[in-house]
Amino acid sequence: MRCRLAQRFSRIRRQAEAGMTTAEYAVGTLAACAFAAVLLAVVRSGGVKAALASVITAALGVAG
Repeated sequence: MRCRLAQRFSRIRRQAEAGMTTAEYAVGTLAACAFAAVLLAVVRSGGVKAALASVITAALGVAG
C-alpha cells in the first residue's frame, strides 16, 4: 500500500512539473513579444530612423 501511494505521488508530481514548464515557455514567449514591440516602436521613431538612414547612406557611399 505504501509503495503504491509513493508511486502515485511521484507520478502526480511529475505531471505538475510538466505543466509548469509549459507555463514558463508561455511567459518567455510573451516577454519576447513585448520586447519586440518596444524595439519596433523605438526603431520607427524619427531620430532612430534618421540615424539608420545616415548609416546606410554612408555605407553605400563608401562601397559605391
